[in-house]
Amino acid sequence: MPPARVLPVDELVARARALAEAGSRQLLGIAGAPGAGKSTLAERVVAEVGPVARLVPMDGFHLAQSQLVRLGRDGRKGAADTFDANGYVSLLRRLRRLEPTSVYAPEFRRELEEPVAGAIEVPPSVRLVVTEGNYLLLSDDPWQEIRQLLHEVWFLDLDAEVRQRRLTARHEAYGRSPEQARAWALGSDESNASLVSGTADRADLVVRLPEPPAP
Repeated sequence: MPPARVLPVDELVARARALAEAGSRQLLGIAGAPGAGKSTLAERVVAEVGPVARLVPMDGFHLAQSQLVRLGRDGRKGAADTFDANGYVSLLRRLRRLEPTSVYAPEFRRELEEPVAGAIEVPPSVRLVVTEGNYLLLSDDPWQEIRQLLHEVWFLDLDAEVRQRRLTARHEAYGRSPEQARAWALGSDESNASLVSGTADRADLVVRLPEPPAP
């Protein structure tokens, strides 16, 4: 992995704000391993940039639980092949070309453990779309097209021990036993993290925060 720069959130917000002013609509990606704090950073950036920014997470393209069961992949939920990657790429294409009417994106609801269609509105007035997810920098088809669609990508780095501790706590909060939570964090999540860490060299910026955000 390329060396990370330690940057405060305020500096990243300023960078995102400048990006928002650079064209008719800009797409910013925040990549990183599970539990790195991508969603918290993305939410902070969008809130600070204001109404011209909108958050459209990759997680809205999780396959439904019924499909994961049908495919025999419910035990690896969160792996790259448990997402509708083609659907995500298609949405990013629509967002980048700035359509004259609102575009609606899906949202993953953790309380349901399911995606909900049409939950996020992106009106034409939005000048910065921030999208975050594990697999924005994969080089496999069809994921490889994402890097070309995003104007800038940051890779958020965090120590593995901290990530794993936070992931375990997250899984417990959503109903797994301590043993199940730790097994998932050190098993499925860590397999995904190993894959993602090898993509950091495709980012414009590899960053660590002075005070890492909660996942």
